[in-house]
Amino acid sequence: MERLAEDLTTMVRTPLHDSHVDEMLKIGVERKLDKGEMLQLPGHPAVTFHYVVEGAVEAVDPRTGGRYGNAHLGPTQFFGEISFLSGGKAMMGARCMEPSTIITVDREPMLDLMSRIPELSDIVITVFAARRRRLLESGEASLTLIGAEEDRKIRQIAAFAGRNRIPFRSLTLGEHEAEKVAHSCNIGTTKPAVIFGKHDVVPDPTPLKIAQLLGLDIAVRDDCVFDVLIVGGGPAGVAAGVYAGAEGLCALVVEDLTIGGQAGTSSRIENYMGFPTGISGGDLVWRGEVQAMKFGTQFAVPRRVQSLMRRDDGVFCAQLDDGEEVCAKAVVVATGVQYRRLPIDQLETLEGAGVYYAATEIEARYCRDTDAIVVGGGNSAGQAAMYLSRTAGHVHVLVRGESLAASMSDYLLSRLQADPAITIHYRTEIAALHGDGHLERVTVHDKAAGLHRDIDARAAFIMAGAAPNTAWLSGLVALDEKGFVQTGQSVGQETQYETSHDGIFAVGDVRAGSIKRVASAVGEGSVVISKVWDFIQD
Repeated sequence: MERLAEDLTTMVRTPLHDSHVDEMLKIGVERKLDKGEMLQLPGHPAVTFHYVVEGAVEAVDPRTGGRYGNAHLGPTQFFGEISFLSGGKAMMGARCMEPSTIITVDREPMLDLMSRIPELSDIVITVFAARRRRLLESGEASLTLIGAEEDRKIRQIAAFAGRNRIPFRSLTLGEHEAEKVAHSCNIGTTKPAVIFGKHDVVPDPTPLKIAQLLGLDIAVRDDCVFDVLIVGGGPAGVAAGVYAGAEGLCALVVEDLTIGGQAGTSSRIENYMGFPTGISGGDLVWRGEVQAMKFGTQFAVPRRVQSLMRRDDGVFCAQLDDGEEVCAKAVVVATGVQYRRLPIDQLETLEGAGVYYAATEIEARYCRDTDAIVVGGGNSAGQAAMYLSRTAGHVHVLVRGESLAASMSDYLLSRLQADPAITIHYRTEIAALHGDGHLERVTVHDKAAGLHRDIDARAAFIMAGAAPNTAWLSGLVALDEKGFVQTGQSVGQETQYETSHDGIFAVGDVRAGSIKRVASAVGEGSVVISKVWDFIQD
């Protein structure tokens, strides 16, 4: 704990240059504060940058109201972490330990200053990102989840928080710490719950409520028209967000579940250039999200676009799932694909209770020491099987075809075949799911042998089929027979990212004919912004 606090406050000791401080003084205010005065209230919007000139500042633990660990900030250091970039809620508070002199700068002018001085931006973002990583690794955070191992709703919130890089701690029902927290919150006998800070119990918790609590869900204003609305927060959408911000466009990325999309659930990507030892999809896209926020791109999650229309003045307006509307001059469709639901009885009732569509650390803990089923023959399924083999008793990969040579990278297939904890079953599919409230057993059908067999498994991961997310486009653009967005010459356009409707562009897996790889999605999201810029200027 002491080491964590030290990391949170002094992760990077390189101070800001004197010239940086001079620039901050031009746009900020130098304040004198007494001992005990608060710079930042935990759980309140992080909209002010605090630089310590003299004195000492401590981080305030929202769960106790006391100092977080034993370390503190001194002269030349600054308070804050990555939520400052988005204007979200502060994970920690800040309080003066003694009379102090602090330079305070409002968020918008500070972000503008960072965009103009790359060296300043590099130092600030490196420190902020390192502090968020340490919070994630510590298991010590302002958000506490009790009973994720038993309650489906709590488990969904754990998955949402984990994939969106929201620090949280997870307590098991019945353990001493859970009992202690339940008593302090006056919720009686320990039961599944979500608690923010010391004793604020979130009623009927959902991912959206957690996003609103932490300031991840933007308040859409009717008088705001973005330059570009990017629908989808996977690699293509986040890359578009990075380049839109870098080009000075006012951009909003809307994602209905988690930033990272389907790629964000990949535990290990080894063939992405620049990462010879591999990187998780979540880490890769999170770096892009931070980069986009640095340039001023906004993110709204979890928000789903239900429909799209174009006003008489040419502005596009998207209807969100809560009835609000967000408008923009151009739209980039980056909604990717989602795994298809298999036509199996009990599938829907067991989703989130043994049936999953992602294999991350959150899901892996629920299949420890039991057999796990992975359905699919692509790289995502292969990566999931390799990752799950570390914790599951055994992993069964079910493949409809007779070979994986055409659908899975050779290096990955070789590893699956060589791993004694993994068995590949060709021409095999799920026939039935069994369980009362939670998956307990899976019946599989071996089509080659014409036999059924039961596997005692508490987790099944469905990673088969690719259904494009395009229903919300409301018929504005041409789709192919499978629902993918048609672009380029097939709809009479010059470039491969233009759709049949001027001002609407498509990139990544949702685009018909695209290469279904993370690297190509990032490339398309990066390149399309130049076409968006041309359209807006024209």
